[in-house]
Amino acid sequence: MHALVTGASAGIGEAVVRELARRGANITLVARRKELLDRVASELPTRTHVIVQDLSDPSCAIRVIEEAEGALGPIDILVSNAGFMTLGAVATFDPEEADRLVAINFLTPMRLIRTILPKMIARRRGTVVNVTSLAAFVTMPDWAYQSASKTASAVFSEALPNELKGTGVNALTVYPGLTDTPMMKQGIEAYGGDVGLMKLMPTGDPATFGRLICDAIEKKKRRVIYPRFYWLVRWFPRISQWLSVRFAPRIPAARLGA
Repeated sequence: MHALVTGASAGIGEAVVRELARRGANITLVARRKELLDRVASELPTRTHVIVQDLSDPSCAIRVIEEAEGALGPIDILVSNAGFMTLGAVATFDPEEADRLVAINFLTPMRLIRTILPKMIARRRGTVVNVTSLAAFVTMPDWAYQSASKTASAVFSEALPNELKGTGVNALTVYPGLTDTPMMKQGIEAYGGDVGLMKLMPTGDPATFGRLICDAIEKKKRRVIYPRFYWLVRWFPRISQWLSVRFAPRIPAARLGA
């Protein structure tokens, strides 16, 4: 079994890589930071291949998949996990930063999935996993670009299971809530460390999340939300949206460049 994982150098991606390797998969690890990829790859018990790639260019998808398959054979599992987060008000948001965010969070995952699906359908087996965000369900002040990109990505992958019926290929959409990762710490830093009531919300463990995602792959599930508390956000989106707007912290004006 060969799994390709983007955003594989840290956080949820690293946890998924380690769990897939523990279950016997050979792994292609994709991310920007070679030293971190090499460290993770060196600690895995199965065959690995490292691809250093900035995923802000969606056209890289074909090359990444071709290189991975050339190294370790056909891809059985694609985990599109790489994500990017910059927060800020729309009126002052850097347009180039917005384009980069949308590319990494939506356009490149879409291109990777589009590239790999015909190969999986031809073999009548495989799984595509798209890691999105609870920001696809609700948004907060200064999250417009982040929420829009994650919503688009989630809608895209949620549409796939119905299209793929009878093909032998499964599509899994993953919604992380607060999880103890470098990206979460980056988000907290944007608020100057003051996240208000968010500090009372459940925070997930990456290793546990990795196991849940791999279990869902094996069971051919369509959706994972973790920590499980955040299923409430999906079940009650209007209430969740009101609470988010009412109690969400605001990024200090100095950090927005205002």
